[in-house]
Amino acid sequence: MTLLAIKRRAIDRAATFFAWGATALALLGLASILWTLLANGVAGISSELFSRDTPAPGSIGGLRNAIVGSALMTFGGLALAIPIGILAGTYLAEYGRDTRLGRATSFINDILLSAPSIVIGLFVYGLVVVPSGHFSGFAGALALALLALPIIVRSTSDSLSLLPASLREATLALGAPTYLMVQKVCYRAARMGLVTGALLSLARIAGETAPLLFTALNSQFFSMDMNAPLASLPAVIYRYAMSPFDDWNQLAWSGALLIAATVLGINLLLRAIARPTEH
Repeated sequence: MTLLAIKRRAIDRAATFFAWGATALALLGLASILWTLLANGVAGISSELFSRDTPAPGSIGGLRNAIVGSALMTFGGLALAIPIGILAGTYLAEYGRDTRLGRATSFINDILLSAPSIVIGLFVYGLVVVPSGHFSGFAGALALALLALPIIVRSTSDSLSLLPASLREATLALGAPTYLMVQKVCYRAARMGLVTGALLSLARIAGETAPLLFTALNSQFFSMDMNAPLASLPAVIYRYAMSPFDDWNQLAWSGALLIAATVLGINLLLRAIARPTEH
């Protein structure tokens, strides 16, 4: 074996060792987080957690109002972001691919992808909360929609751009207009990518705290009024984890476990959707 071959084998083994080491380190950190959540949060999982509202210190309570408030704002944000994001992504992939407006839109979308959530919260605070004079679930849903929107735009654009040009050409050759081609052919062919983008955005906004503190604030009471302050799991976890009361700390751990389990479930669903099917 030549000296060059020995050197290449040594470099290959060293790179493999460091790659395995980095993977093991990442998995160790993830396992540590999950174990901590399970060890501290499982004790608080009970029927009262889902049937009672956040309590006063020393009282029996749960997270019902926070769970409902989070669900209302999260799915309200998705209801705003999904149609707008799909339409914007469709424009980037099908109509504005080589236009100045398309390039500018794609650039701004990339900036929004990396924008800190607290900046989005401050923006909605100045745009909605200050003029209206009060915090509200609508403002919280709008902030979450702005966080989910660039993910949906990018996933939609990429999913449609990956479709073969022959698919579009065959449809247009039959005399179908462009909008019908997009609706009947492209959307159906890229539907798994569209669903994946929506689920990714859901996982992204499920545990956001900072924008909700500036928009929906929080509430100790059960409410479904989107025009008033709403409780949310991230805000309750932030408040209760910082408190000196053991029962509030337990609720914070249980709420964190719920969010982690939700995000983990969404990611497992994404893996199942993305897995190639056997024919």
